[in-house]
Amino acid sequence: MVSVSFTITDDLKAKMEKFSWINWSDVAREDAIKREKLHEGFEEFNRIVSKSKLTYTDAMQLAREVNAGMYKKLKKLHPELR
Repeated sequence: MVSVSFTITDDLKAKMEKFSWINWSDVAREDAIKREKLHEGFEEFNRIVSKSKLTYTDAMQLAREVNAGMYKKLKKLHPELR
């Protein structure tokens, strides 16, 4: 396993020390894992959409239709929404 270190401000260090029960290494590791998964997902998304012929105008029209459909569905479930 590799060890990584980074610099933080004195102010942030003081704030972190108030939460001594938190394992900050675990927090950083978990965040790094989440960010890597997000990055992988973004790369996959880019790979898929790079082949698309959908124009910006088409995408905006589709978004309006989806939003209208979702609003209609939610309005039925929650009539108090207006």
